Amino acid sequence: MGTWDTGHFDNDTAADFAAELDEATPERRTELVREALAGAAVGAAGYLDADIAEVAVAAAALVAEQCPGGPPVETVYGPDEPLPRFPEELRSLAVRALDRVAADGSELRELWEEADGGNGVWQRGVTTLRAALAPPLAAVTAAIPRQSRPAHG
Repeated sequence: MGTWDTGHFDNDTAADFAAELDEATPERRTELVREALAGAAVGAAGYLDADIAEVAVAAAALVAEQCPGGPPVETVYGPDEPLPRFPEELRSLAVRALDRVAADGSELRELWEEADGGNGVWQRGVTTLRAALAPPLAAVTAAIPRQSRPAHG
């Protein structure tokens, strides 16, 4: 595992993904993010390779950054070129990808459990991304103006 820290881009595979995004045309960048997320989210059965998971986590971080209150991607290893506004449906795809990355049968999760010494720093980072992508229902309801909510009763 060519990893040097717990950040979402702090590994060789994610840094290479950022470089690929920078080299792509602006139109292609959304598709690259979608493909990275789908690589982890599709086919929930079977073992998830660490390289696929690392790219999915990096892609999810880019989508989460665009969510209200999402954590910023602040790393020299992330993309340098501007990213497009990602379509809303990438949020749910990113959630599915992160759920698979954090589940049993994920090589990346296993590697972090061994390397982390029980600190859970990497896992907390993934949990933070997931929370930005899929806020609790109460937070979504609170954000809807009162006059827009359906009347009960």
